[in-house]
Amino acid sequence: MALVQLETLPPRKPPWLRVKLPAGDTFFALKRLVHEKRLHTVCEEAMCPNIGECWNQRSATFMLLGDTCTRSCGFCAVHTGRPVALDIQEPERVAEAIATLGLRYAVLTSVNRDDLLDGGSRIFAETIRAVRRHSPACRVEVLIPDFKGNWEALAEVVEAHPDVLNHNMESIARLYSQVRPQARYTRSLELLQRVKEYDNTMRTKSGLMVGLGEETAEIVATMRDLRDVQCDLLTIGQYLRPSVQHLPVVRYYHPEEFVDLKRQGEALGFLHVEAGPLVRSSYHAAGQEAAAQQR
Repeated sequence: MALVQLETLPPRKPPWLRVKLPAGDTFFALKRLVHEKRLHTVCEEAMCPNIGECWNQRSATFMLLGDTCTRSCGFCAVHTGRPVALDIQEPERVAEAIATLGLRYAVLTSVNRDDLLDGGSRIFAETIRAVRRHSPACRVEVLIPDFKGNWEALAEVVEAHPDVLNHNMESIARLYSQVRPQARYTRSLELLQRVKEYDNTMRTKSGLMVGLGEETAEIVATMRDLRDVQCDLLTIGQYLRPSVQHLPVVRYYHPEEFVDLKRQGEALGFLHVEAGPLVRSSYHAAGQEAAAQQR
């Protein structure tokens, strides 16, 4: 069942959501490198509005485990279907690309691979280790799926020692069956809690989208739930509908509302909250982690 009737959609995006088309020599150089090495980025696959800004700053989020997801979340533009066979050379190619770019901070994410017993955790761990070999000074953030509650798979990623481990809640508990029908709100919270149990020095991070019909009190309640499992960092951004097949936008939040959400989150104890209309999980990721270190 849809969250709202289509005729209730805001007719146009507000001016603060307009972005420039990607351009520039650095943008196209990175695009060529990604394609030459047969890599995938969430920047392209998820139609991120910040791709031009980030790629021109030589910042990209590499998407492991192919470009086909086994889940069908109501908000996501990534292709859903039957994935191809696992590419065991992918960790090395990603690490080589990061070294070529000279990145000091790398973000690794993936599609969901529920067809694999470990959900792809081995590829995450091997990629982290490959990045360390090729670029010892590079800090690594991972944005991982829930591995269907396979905590041995989670432990394998933690044992590879990423600097930040991110797992997005995405939405509030009431909307989970519509936004993330194959996920569980409590399972995602448990994942973040278990990371701290495995390594209480590891920074954890999560992200929320707004505009899907949640109430402000529900956003704050979700932030409290995240703090209860000692989540350190949080991103909050506006949901943008990728196509008419995806969930509709119920409303667009004003930039001042994001300022207030940031204030409320930091009052709850997050080390840093990045909140804004175009904020995504990996947006200014290095700056988020650096800000947390200063607190």
